Amino acid sequence: MRVKWFSLSIITFAFVLSAGASVASGEAVEDLYRFHCAQCHGLKGMGDGPNATREMPVSPRDHTSAVEMNKLTDADIINAITEGGPATSKSSLMPPYGKTLSKAEISSLKDYLRKLCNCKGK
Repeated sequence: MRVKWFSLSIITFAFVLSAGASVASGEAVEDLYRFHCAQCHGLKGMGDGPNATREMPVSPRDHTSAVEMNKLTDADIINAITEGGPATSKSSLMPPYGKTLSKAEISSLKDYLRKLCNCKGK
């Protein structure tokens, strides 16, 4: 009986670990970006999402612009995602995701943004 419970515990633990690892996969992070960011930043990150209008107080950042994205450190990007636009003196329309997304998801989004701009930042 103990062997069965031990085996079940090992299998459950392995499943939990593999589920957490999926956040780092390319497909999972693209899904996060599409769900949380693309409405304003666009599917390709060019700042041209369906909710981006000229009436917005601040245009959504073009995540593909190496010139603009190189001005940001990784900590700047993580802060913008975690705390939202107002915390970074940007649009008040960008919500904070620090309580919605895990630290691993936020980090994977930061890596994805670096991939979009093909840049490393400051």
